[in-house]
Amino acid sequence: MLQAREFLLRLSLCRGLGRISKVRVWKRAQQLRCFDDLPRLVDGCQLSLRSQTALLNNWTSPELDRAVRVNQTQPHLTIVDPAYPASLREIFCPPLVLFYAGDLSLLKRPRLGIVGARDASAYGVGVLRGFLPEIVKHRLVVVSGLARGIDGLSHRVTLECGGMTIGVIGCGLDHCYPAENRQLQAAVASRGLVLSEYGWGEPPLSFHFPERNRIIAGLVQTLLVVEAKRRSGSLITANLALDENRNVCAVPGRIDTIRSLGCNELIAAGAKPILRAQDLIDEFS
Repeated sequence: MLQAREFLLRLSLCRGLGRISKVRVWKRAQQLRCFDDLPRLVDGCQLSLRSQTALLNNWTSPELDRAVRVNQTQPHLTIVDPAYPASLREIFCPPLVLFYAGDLSLLKRPRLGIVGARDASAYGVGVLRGFLPEIVKHRLVVVSGLARGIDGLSHRVTLECGGMTIGVIGCGLDHCYPAENRQLQAAVASRGLVLSEYGWGEPPLSFHFPERNRIIAGLVQTLLVVEAKRRSGSLITANLALDENRNVCAVPGRIDTIRSLGCNELIAAGAKPILRAQDLIDEFS
């Protein structure tokens, strides 16, 4: 187990190949029970030539050695650890390692994902403030992305109500994006749980956020979308949740408001319309 954990940490931090390629390498290592013969693993992984070269060249690099030394002392879960959430392990491209700050016991409780517009309207804010006290009373864990707008408000109101919340971020735990949520991220880490698949020192790069969204979708049983434009990160998360057979719900909005187009179209496509908090609670009964 120790050898597998060390292999997973090094693989997760290795630069030059994508998440899907890393999962392929891990599955091959599991199949062969081999964690120290990289050429043998690469041979049967169906990696591109570019990914093979990056893996073989970077595996013993001083840069990767430094990253492993820094991150092995930070709290983290690997996909082989008992505390790693089962719902996340089963998704198409699960994170091999999750770095964390906070209370891991929240991963054992029923979890509701909430995502939505970064430029939330008064309507969206009012909906959340109306729903979340009832959600908290029913001891559901609210999962979101610690972003501007609906995401940040979901965490903030949940904490105000004495509830439980998990934030999934797109950078190392020593970073915060957006910067104005630094105090909120610290509060979630202190009173809830913050997760990231990115090691310490990793900045909030743009492509990290779509990758982060699959973790939110994979962690939850039900996902609620509160305000979303037609092309938005919230809809990416909703589609990922649908792909993973999660329940997807949406708050209906005015048909002449761009912030409601995504939600209304989700409902038209079969998502459950949410008109009151009890509609969400029923998803967990």
